[in-house]
Amino acid sequence: MLRKPAVLANDALLLLTAAIWGFAFVAQRAGMEHVGPFWFTSVRFALGSLSLVPLALLRQRTARRAAGKTAAAGLAPAGGLAPAAGLAPAAARPPRLRVLPAGLLAGAVLFGGAALQQVGMVWTTAGKAGFITGLYVVLVPLAGLLWGERAGWARWVAALLAAAGLFFLTVTRSLTLDRGDLLVLAGALFWTAHVRLLGWLSPRTDPVALSCVQFAVCALLSGTAAALSEPLALEGLLAAGIPILYGGLLSVGVAYTLQVVAQRHAPPAHAAVLLSLETVFAALGGALVLGERLPPRGLLGCALMFTGMICSQLPLLIGARRAARWRLVAPPRE
Repeated sequence: MLRKPAVLANDALLLLTAAIWGFAFVAQRAGMEHVGPFWFTSVRFALGSLSLVPLALLRQRTARRAAGKTAAAGLAPAGGLAPAAGLAPAAARPPRLRVLPAGLLAGAVLFGGAALQQVGMVWTTAGKAGFITGLYVVLVPLAGLLWGERAGWARWVAALLAAAGLFFLTVTRSLTLDRGDLLVLAGALFWTAHVRLLGWLSPRTDPVALSCVQFAVCALLSGTAAALSEPLALEGLLAAGIPILYGGLLSVGVAYTLQVVAQRHAPPAHAAVLLSLETVFAALGGALVLGERLPPRGLLGCALMFTGMICSQLPLLIGARRAARWRLVAPPRE
């Protein structure tokens, strides 16, 4: 069990990650003042992919060293020997997948979410885009119904709160829906599919290498779409340099690394709640940097949506607390 300072340090890293992601919506909005949405997305994810290459190489080197030490100690199953004690049998572990085909699939879905979000932000605000995108926190467990998973009462309440909040945030009094909000909402469906897909792919391949490939695929697809639909101006890319660097290096490279480090010890539900604060940071950044303002109707929608996001994690949070109490009653085995 982690000591209190270590828990606080993990929480601080997760909050920093949420803040970086939230303010990335501001960078995405500001960058499109100088360059089209597809070029912005292409360069951003290309930088993100390159920024993760050192981490991927470091993980591979560490894995090779660990495998060498294990083999030298005679713990690695070889030549028909039984698995070493404490290691899961090969049949119990998910089959390994090659990084390239897994990255191609994940990158194609990622492109759908990123492109719809970026294009939608041409007509909507950073704060609204952040909250609408954050709906994936509610949609991911509901999507499990397609695979026979039970949603539970908390997830249904969360879905109702999120739907009511989305209505107040995006639908005007004349019952019209802005096209930018609609595109970002469609992007949220792709983000939901992306999270579910990564949940299946990550245990079967190296997650950092997978991210490198999927970011590169997203950059390539975005660049192809940009070449077919947007003019390329070097002056525009240079003028949008700071937002692109923020979105590529900080939002993708640095924030992803912080998330990997922090979630090594943070319970998934606890981490999800803290990371969902990116929606709040997106609204805060839009107000402070871009001067965006939401009417009372929109603020009510944001409050309902955020409550729904937290509610969707209640079953996991309750389960984590029960597990923590059990660890206090039953001391861990040495």
